[in-house]
Amino acid sequence: MFIASCSKGSVSQSENSCPREQVAALITDSVSTLISDSGITRYRIEAPQWLVYDRTEPPYQEFPSGIYLEQFDENLAVQASLKADYAYYDETEQQWTLRGNVHALNRKGEQFDTPEMKWNQKAHRVFSDTSIHIVREKSIIEGVGFDSNEEMTKYTILNPTGVFPIKEE
Repeated sequence: MFIASCSKGSVSQSENSCPREQVAALITDSVSTLISDSGITRYRIEAPQWLVYDRTEPPYQEFPSGIYLEQFDENLAVQASLKADYAYYDETEQQWTLRGNVHALNRKGEQFDTPEMKWNQKAHRVFSDTSIHIVREKSIIEGVGFDSNEEMTKYTILNPTGVFPIKEE
């Protein structure tokens, strides 16, 4: 082992150092991980960077460069997906905050686009107070604010507008 020093005297804490509570306990780059349930692969998560802050109050995880998530069926076919430019997970509240070009695709093939979306895992609820654009098979729905189950298959759009086909008879 080789140790070098540029000055005499004891080593002191730098004026620019941060308290342990403000430093990420885990920094992971180029994340690609699979999550299984009962031995069956259910999810894939990809992120350029994943930061874990375990000594903050509340403890949280952050994906400052975005996140991409896929949900699989039993045959590993993609059932649903989610993408955002930024993600934050509050471990105490068990709530995700997704920001910036949030795109979600549910099991019905409906596409949701919004600048911000929150997912509360305790309440099994997805919601937002921002604009929402939903592309369905035969219609487009827009509005400001929405509330949904966590599968995003049963939802309410607040202040809705939209384009709907009308049959002429």
